[in-house]
Amino acid sequence: MSASIIDGKALSDTVKADVATRVLALKERGVTPGLAVVLVGEDPASQVYVRNKAAACEKAGLHSRVIRLAGDITEASLLETVRELNADNAIHGILVQLPLPRHMNAARVIETIAANKDVDGFHISNAGLLMTGQPLFRPCTPYGVMKMLESEQVSLWGAEAVVVGASNIVGKPMAMLMLAAGATVTLCNSKTRDLAAQTRRADVLVVATGKPGMVTGDMIKPGATVIDVGINRTEQGKLVGDVDFESASKIAGRITPVPGGVGPMTIAMLLVNTLEAAERSVN
Repeated sequence: MSASIIDGKALSDTVKADVATRVLALKERGVTPGLAVVLVGEDPASQVYVRNKAAACEKAGLHSRVIRLAGDITEASLLETVRELNADNAIHGILVQLPLPRHMNAARVIETIAANKDVDGFHISNAGLLMTGQPLFRPCTPYGVMKMLESEQVSLWGAEAVVVGASNIVGKPMAMLMLAAGATVTLCNSKTRDLAAQTRRADVLVVATGKPGMVTGDMIKPGATVIDVGINRTEQGKLVGDVDFESASKIAGRITPVPGGVGPMTIAMLLVNTLEAAERSVN
């Protein structure tokens, strides 16, 4: 068996094209969706992410504003910047790029973002709405994964779904979205005793641990759909996922590559969330 590759780049292009069309409709009503990205410090990976987000916004017709702050800025100054963006009617979405410098409390910063502009979906109010099945914003990466499953016509109704990694950013919201779609969900973490026994049950397996090659082919149910959220750089500079692609692709029915899988969808869904925030402001 050789798995079918789920092309996140192609799907993200389709999503962005739809966003661009809806942006034009909003502009005709006098509103340009605006996203503000706050970058604190000089983290190289964060700078790349922010640059990619800004470029995607501009290409889709959204207004993008990047606020770059020194790494030694006080938390109080950062919070004041966020509050100013909360009050800016030209900005519909606010994203504070993580990680933040160690002297800052990331949770406090996120809670300062207005819930109706929290396009990352990390605010406690938005997390609560997701938990109760009434999401205002879905976190971008899990939202992108759901779009990928939808595009592949993978039904979650009654399916066994296993999520490896229980972070607030990916694992937990991923489990909530799949549960809402009718799946029976198992959420694994670093304390899970027999991980392979759990993953082998999965009709749909989502892996988000930050550990390269953690899930191998012998841990996968034949024919399963495997979504690799991880992105890691080897000592040789190669980008790899949390799933060992070579062995897993021989067992799975469908699989996402790294790069070119979930990554492009994360940015695409950030645009969708920003657009939806702008549409709500009009309606």
